[in-house]
Amino acid sequence: MTTILGLSGSLRRGSYNAGLLRAAAESTPDGVTIRIGDIHQVPLYNADAEAASGLPPAVVTLQQELDAADGLLLVTPEYNNGIPGVFKNAIDWMSRGPGLKMFVDKPVALIGASPSGFGTILSQSQWLPVLRTLGTHLWTDGRMMVSRASGLFDADGNLTDDKTREALRDLIAGYARYLGRG
Repeated sequence: MTTILGLSGSLRRGSYNAGLLRAAAESTPDGVTIRIGDIHQVPLYNADAEAASGLPPAVVTLQQELDAADGLLLVTPEYNNGIPGVFKNAIDWMSRGPGLKMFVDKPVALIGASPSGFGTILSQSQWLPVLRTLGTHLWTDGRMMVSRASGLFDADGNLTDDKTREALRDLIAGYARYLGRG
């Protein structure tokens, strides 16, 4: 069984990216599971708080999920042409303590959805130095930058577009094949 930890970088209830992640989890091939992680309870990083209290429980849970996963799927929004602060914050926390070694050599795939016409191209590009610093292996055989997402998702953030769902299914299958080679 291949396990992928999927993280959405949006906290919004009707998030397109959380919906894209749910759709990815629903479209995995046999023998593959996407475990949807939760960044909602991750506090803002504060080295003083870490020194005083250690890692927050939400971070420990995410680290355990990352450690148990064969791959990591980051589903990133794009805010002001960049990485959402809340998402970067969660990854920063996850890399603390024993977490850094869990990222090293971990295969990572990046996808995202945006209401703009450019999808999440800038956000995905800005993840590259972060992922390189963490020592991950970025899977580059597939790309998905869903643009004009407001017409592809319903009000609850569920993916309703069959063409996008099919492309997502193909992308996840390709990533799963890549993970199976490792």
